[in-house]
Amino acid sequence: MDDLSRISNDLAQIDGQITDVFRAISNGFQKLEKIKEFSRQSRQLEDLTEKMRDCKRLIKEFDKEVKVLEDRLDRGTNKMLNDKKQSMIKELNSYVALKKKYATNIENKRIELFEGPSDGQVEENVLLASSMTNEQLINRGHQMMDETDQAIDRGKKIVQETLNIGTETAATLKSQTEQMSRVVDELDSIHFSMKRASKLAKQLGRQIATDKCIMMLLFFIVIGVIAIIIVKLINPNNQDIRDIPGLGPPALTRRLLWDHIVNEQF
Repeated sequence: MDDLSRISNDLAQIDGQITDVFRAISNGFQKLEKIKEFSRQSRQLEDLTEKMRDCKRLIKEFDKEVKVLEDRLDRGTNKMLNDKKQSMIKELNSYVALKKKYATNIENKRIELFEGPSDGQVEENVLLASSMTNEQLINRGHQMMDETDQAIDRGKKIVQETLNIGTETAATLKSQTEQMSRVVDELDSIHFSMKRASKLAKQLGRQIATDKCIMMLLFFIVIGVIAIIIVKLINPNNQDIRDIPGLGPPALTRRLLWDHIVNEQF
C-alpha cells in the first residue's frame, strides 16, 4: 500500500477498501461454517453476496484509475498494477466459487425439505405429535408454514440473483463484442490511412526529385547566360560568341548610324 501511495492516493485508498472487503468476506465464510440453522445460513450467504458486489465495483474503480495513470507511468509500474488487479480478480473469483458451493448445499437442503422427511423421521414426528396438545400442534404447524414460506422467498431471491447475474454477463459480453468490432474497424481504417500516406509520400518524393532536376537545369542556364554576359563585357569584339538579343553595344550602333547620315550628306 505504501508503493501505491507513492503512485496515487486514490489507488492506495481503493486498495485499502478492497483489502477490508476481502477480510470481511473471509471472516463471513468462517462464520458461515459454524452456522447450523438453514435460515441463518441463507441470510449470511446473501450478506456475503452483497459484499462481493461491492468488491467487484471497487476493482472496476481500481482498473479505471490505473488506465488514467497508464500514460504517466513506466512499463514496470504498469505491469505491477495490472498484476495486482489480476490478483484481486482471482481472489474474488475464488470467493464466488465458494459462494456457489454453499448455495448448492443450501439448495440441496431445501430440496430435502420439500421432499419431506424419511420414514424414521415420520414415525418420530408422529410420536412427538401424539404427546402435544392441540394448541402446540397448531403453533408447530404455523411455525413450519412460516419456515416453508421463508425458504420459498429465499429461493425466489436466489433465482432473481441468478437472472440478474446472467443479464449482467450477457450485457458485458455484448459490450465487449461491440468494442472488439470497433477495434477491428479502427485497425482497418489505420491500415488504409497508412497505405494512402505511403502512396502520397512516394508521389511527393517523385515530385521533389523532378523539381530538383528543373532547378538544376535553370541554375546551369543562368550560369551559362551570366558567363556569356561576362565574356561579352570583357571582350565585345569576340566573334565566336553570338550576341544575346538586347545585349549588343548600343554606342557602336549609334556611331554607325551617324556615319551613314554624314556620308549621305556629302
